[in-house]
Amino acid sequence: MTSEPIAVTPTRRHVYRHTALTLAVLVAVGCLAKRHWPVLETGALRLAVADQGWLLAGAAAAAGTWLCAALAQQGAVLRRLPRGRLVAAQFAACAANLVLPAGIGAGAVVLRFLIRCGLPAGRSATAVAVKATAGGVARAALIAVLATACPGVLRIPPTWGVWAVAVGLLLGGTVLLAVRLWPRCRRVLGSVLSDVRAVHARPHRAVALWGGSLAFAVLHALVLIAVTRAVGLPLAPALVALLYLAASSAAALLPTPGNLGSLDAALVLALAAAGAPAAVAASAVLGYRLLTVWIPLVPGLLVLGILVRRRDV
Repeated sequence: MTSEPIAVTPTRRHVYRHTALTLAVLVAVGCLAKRHWPVLETGALRLAVADQGWLLAGAAAAAGTWLCAALAQQGAVLRRLPRGRLVAAQFAACAANLVLPAGIGAGAVVLRFLIRCGLPAGRSATAVAVKATAGGVARAALIAVLATACPGVLRIPPTWGVWAVAVGLLLGGTVLLAVRLWPRCRRVLGSVLSDVRAVHARPHRAVALWGGSLAFAVLHALVLIAVTRAVGLPLAPALVALLYLAASSAAALLPTPGNLGSLDAALVLALAAAGAPAAVAASAVLGYRLLTVWIPLVPGLLVLGILVRRRDV
């Protein structure tokens, strides 16, 4: 008679814990939406008279970013992941990214999803880190190509190069020292390198990782290009793409949830510096945010709740 409650209690506690987590995410994202409601309302009014065809094209590009993110994440692991749930996890990660800064929310969702799929915690963390690194490298490569196509747009002070080299040497020396002094660091680094080599030993996985990462950055740039066309902003598409990539890379140095505020300011300043009227630049940035953040917010939150409820996250 006493054994039955013992078997049932952990299950109930598990359900309660997941339900509490879902409600906490709902409340947090609801507070964020309420706090930024004036921005949402202003952006909607300005975009009401914009070209709807270009806005639909931007929405299609925004939807494609989740597919590309899922493709890149699949490329970072050897095990085949369930496609539908993988895309849903990437979609839900966008909503979670508004709760915690510097991509921690999205990383936590994807990490738990990979663990639920049967990957060890260490390999799951490596897969998330590999995808993030590939995304950064792909973004840097696009900036280099577009900066060559649009010379004189990015004016980097000479001292920045010196500081970048100094920081790189410092970080490299710190990693080498840690690996040399702590055997556990050597084991972790060896495991990470082994996973990276295993992924790149399979061409289809490497193509998925790098192709998905590159397409993810390109589609985000296309969203902004489509919105600038919708509001009649007369800037070349290559220039808009370069400004977006540079501004988003700079905004990543300010760890705010979903880069709220930092990316918006950086994009407005970049577009205005390129010759766009301030009001039109602000409207373009608001449109980009609506398509990539605010409109998918509630559906992403619902998907996140479903994944948590089904214990896929």
